Amino acid sequence: MSTNQTNVNSFNRARRDYHAVGKCIPKKDSSQLLLGKPVFTDDITPRDALVIKLLRSPYANAIVEDVKTDIALKVPGMVAVYTWEDVPKKRFSIAGQTFPEPSPYDRLILDRHVRSVGDAVAIVVGESEKAVDKALNMIKVKYTILEPVLDFRKSLDNKVLVHPEDDWSSSINTGDVKRNLIHHEEDEHGNVEKILSECDEIIEHTYRIKAAQQAYMETCRAYCEIDRYGRLHCISSTQIVFHLRRILSNALDIPKSMVRAEKPRIGGGFGAKQTAVCEVYPAFVTWKTKRPSKIIYSRKECQTIASPRHEMEVTVRLGAMRDGHIRAIDLYTLSNGGAYGEHSTTTVGLSGHKSLPLYTGGCEATRFSCDVVYTNVQAAGAYRGYGATQGIFALESTVNELAEKLHIDPVELRLKNIVREGMFMPAYFGETANACALDRCIMHCADNFHWADKYPVRDMGNGKVRAAGMALAMQGSCISNVDVGSCTLKLSDCGTYNMMIGAADMGTGCDTILAQMAAEVLDCEPDDITVFGADTDASPYDSGSYASSTTYITGMATQNAALELRENIKKIGAQMLGHAASEVDFDGKEVYIINPDGADNGEVCVSLSDIATKSQVNNTIPVDVTATYSSPVSPPPYMVGMVEIELDKETGAVKILDYQAVVDCGIPVNPNLARVQTEGGIGQGIGMALYENVTYNAGGKIAENDLMQYKIPTRQDVGNINVEFETSYEPSGPFGVKSIGEIVINTPAPALAHAIYRATGVWHRTVPFTPEKILMGMVDPNWHEKDLRVK
Repeated sequence: MSTNQTNVNSFNRARRDYHAVGKCIPKKDSSQLLLGKPVFTDDITPRDALVIKLLRSPYANAIVEDVKTDIALKVPGMVAVYTWEDVPKKRFSIAGQTFPEPSPYDRLILDRHVRSVGDAVAIVVGESEKAVDKALNMIKVKYTILEPVLDFRKSLDNKVLVHPEDDWSSSINTGDVKRNLIHHEEDEHGNVEKILSECDEIIEHTYRIKAAQQAYMETCRAYCEIDRYGRLHCISSTQIVFHLRRILSNALDIPKSMVRAEKPRIGGGFGAKQTAVCEVYPAFVTWKTKRPSKIIYSRKECQTIASPRHEMEVTVRLGAMRDGHIRAIDLYTLSNGGAYGEHSTTTVGLSGHKSLPLYTGGCEATRFSCDVVYTNVQAAGAYRGYGATQGIFALESTVNELAEKLHIDPVELRLKNIVREGMFMPAYFGETANACALDRCIMHCADNFHWADKYPVRDMGNGKVRAAGMALAMQGSCISNVDVGSCTLKLSDCGTYNMMIGAADMGTGCDTILAQMAAEVLDCEPDDITVFGADTDASPYDSGSYASSTTYITGMATQNAALELRENIKKIGAQMLGHAASEVDFDGKEVYIINPDGADNGEVCVSLSDIATKSQVNNTIPVDVTATYSSPVSPPPYMVGMVEIELDKETGAVKILDYQAVVDCGIPVNPNLARVQTEGGIGQGIGMALYENVTYNAGGKIAENDLMQYKIPTRQDVGNINVEFETSYEPSGPFGVKSIGEIVINTPAPALAHAIYRATGVWHRTVPFTPEKILMGMVDPNWHEKDLRVK
């Protein structure tokens, strides 16, 4: 047991009966949001800021020869038009990752070489949106059009180089830009080929996961100004304030000390805002003009030139015995980075490292290998699930196919092979599953779902059949040995608390959850803790809200800060009472003398408000405490999803009737918020599986450029969703917690593919499973293989 956990346990034995962790309390910002108060980026920025829009390339691959701006600049209200000739010639990455970033430095603010449809050609700046819109139509650009490479399966060693420049650089050097290769990786445990040769059954298939958009409600946006000290101040809808500061410093080639980054409320991110999609443009304009400026992306821009999920093609070879014992798995992923490499080197690894360990229980050998390539399409980035989503779809579909082929119930097959508590997971970076309730999750979900009754296919008449499918998932709780979380807790002069964090609440409620953790230690109500964040000038350092790390990493920093502050409060109180700190305790309202015989101490106590006052007079014991935490491990959460569908064989339409999910996220800090996160993630996973599609024409232009064309599910499309929890206790986490933010999106696609197979007899291996594909598959069972070859 860790020293930290020993401290928490002894504190729990001494305290009064009070619990904030585990309570279903409302989010701290709920009232402001419900009342429509100004909380988001554009609500709180001045109305007189310069308006910025971008002139974008209509070509997937071209060289800008000339940009004529003279007529545009005559439009009343126009301030400037900047081109590639005006910006620094220093390459950088817009991926929000810890330095040194594993993503390549392959961008300029504006580049003469445009590499995808929508790449910025000019920054157009005016006093009003009307002036800028008019000027955009008056700028004339001369291009030399180049041949693009649009198919990521043809990119490696293609004659067309997406990045032929000589100043491309990468901190990890795992690729070869002259081959369009961003990253290559291999990881093998055991002798895969030998074990496969001994197996009774080998299943091998390739699965394709298209790029998918996060479809956040608040589009990408940022405001910049020069503060009273001459520094650049950026207010942005971002998940990564500290990384954003570094990105802007790199892009503008100015010291980080001259940049301050801040985020207000965020209207959704789901990983997209882990990338600085738009911030460099107002930063450049404000630094150049010394005037406030802002940019607000349209929905079209977010759909076509932002930061979607990586398109991947995942090939699985799985070997098993006839009794269902899975002995070897070989997984290869080809990933499409698009025109730039942000997050490409890290997302791809999760497709193997966070799928293969699910079957640690019986597997004797695993191999994961991958390649990530450049193409002339929209650059990809971070999206909830971060590569694990793609790998789990492929592997879980393969396991379901094995169950069908061997005529073994998929529940029974998994219970025979899954990872269990205490098992060593070679494919998961050599970690041990110290807290794992996956077996209980499976049984709990099967019981809730009535699996034995719903698994058999049922003919409902009128061409409609009902069928069921299932899938497992795992994720992580941080990036081990990398992520850092910090928390500052301060006792105010009125006896309440202030909390400063660098993590970003994206609407998921981390401000509330962290306040609950602090309140648990300090014996107060979460409402007694005012949360502030995130601002690089005022917040302690935090890597940012991504990789499911906030509850686990920043949560541990919060717990440790609260423990230290509690002890300091006791020390001050003890001084005031004329006793040693070991002779007093704190109940959240008063520090009181501990009476060994248990007798009533009467008035021998001092109030928290008096302690707060004393802390400001002749005091050397700090009542503002900062704690920082990083973890050598990343404990996986686990999840089971089971879905019942009704499929119309005459139209191919799928109706979801019931989705049951059981999650092991350790100890849920706020069960309501955890449940809502899970329901939302399942909805996103259903959208990816059944509706969301991205297609390109021959010139590399995306067809689905708004939410009329890019279909996402509504509440009516997701059926009944029920979420429950199986608890485990993660010894390295605060109060036994693990993460829940990302895992929740991973089970719908393989579970739905399984249910559709049960209903039709056809496996679909390319998402989305649209009615047209399902109908064509019933006409021609090999149609899905043909579809796999179609862009």
